Amino acid sequence: MNIVTAEILAIAALATIACTTIGTFLILRDVALMSDAISHAVLPGIVIMFLFVKKLDSPLLIIGASLAGIATVLLTELIIQSKRLKKDAALGFVFSLFFSVGILLICKYTRNVHLDTDMVILGELAFTPFTRLVIAGHDYGPSALWSMISITLANLTFIICFYKELLLTTFDATFARTVHCNPTTLYYAIMILASITAVGSFHLVGSIVVVTLMLAPAATAYLLTTRLSSLLFLSCALGTTATLIGYLLAHWADVSLAGSIATVHGCMFLCSFLFAPQKGILHSTFFHRAAYNNMLAMILCTYLIQHKDKYHSATTIAQNLNWSHTQTTATIEYALSQQLILKSTNVIAITDYGIAATNQYCKKI
Repeated sequence: MNIVTAEILAIAALATIACTTIGTFLILRDVALMSDAISHAVLPGIVIMFLFVKKLDSPLLIIGASLAGIATVLLTELIIQSKRLKKDAALGFVFSLFFSVGILLICKYTRNVHLDTDMVILGELAFTPFTRLVIAGHDYGPSALWSMISITLANLTFIICFYKELLLTTFDATFARTVHCNPTTLYYAIMILASITAVGSFHLVGSIVVVTLMLAPAATAYLLTTRLSSLLFLSCALGTTATLIGYLLAHWADVSLAGSIATVHGCMFLCSFLFAPQKGILHSTFFHRAAYNNMLAMILCTYLIQHKDKYHSATTIAQNLNWSHTQTTATIEYALSQQLILKSTNVIAITDYGIAATNQYCKKI
């Protein structure tokens, strides 16, 4: 591994941690697409700042984009807090408005200038090592590395310092107000950090990668854990691993970095979606099927208890319970496997364990 590859991997890992830590709270607060909205809404900030500096390569364009992103967040939250519109409607309205204003400003004042969002927010991870931070003739590495270190440290410091408050306001805002913890202030703080993180990362690694890092690792970890601390740690670990694997696959296959990273994150989420121990589709399907079979077995046992002075066969059970032959046979086989009933020749009887299990089941419901 050469020094350029190491620098790219370090920047990618830091970008993952910075985006994932904030993206976790975006998902928990139901504003997951805020990062994508910011990518559209920063255009007027870029144009207005360009009108002041008259330079396409000025770093002040990033500041203008960040301010526009923050304004997007604040206006969206004001509309949401007014309860006049739902979150998705408010988000769509605000970023469409800002993007339209940006287009009008370009048409009016910069018609002859090649100015678009590609100048600022559609970065390329592979090019980040070539813009160096040089002070007094000394090369201190890629400027993107130091930029991502600053953003990552700011996000981690905020979360560590206000972890208890974030935990409380995220999951029980009503109780937070009763103990004099202001959820609105923390909410705005998270959104402002999300705006700065998104714009700073857009400029370095590109919009596709940033939106992926904001959403995919946190969504994957959300299916695997129920604790906020574990969610934050696991999302960062899974996100960093997937990002590095995506980079290495792109390098090996000579394909798009952004596409490869996003694909690996998507595959990681799909695996979690299918195979997560508690929330995965397969587990849920198996659990509900088992619960359904157990319910039918309890109905069968209840019937046998109520008519224990009679002899019962599969045919009489199907007739009395109005079950199909297939359903009756399957339920009897399941009850036999659980030792709830006994079957001798064609006679079916309930066991003592079946009686105890049925009574316990009835108490629970």
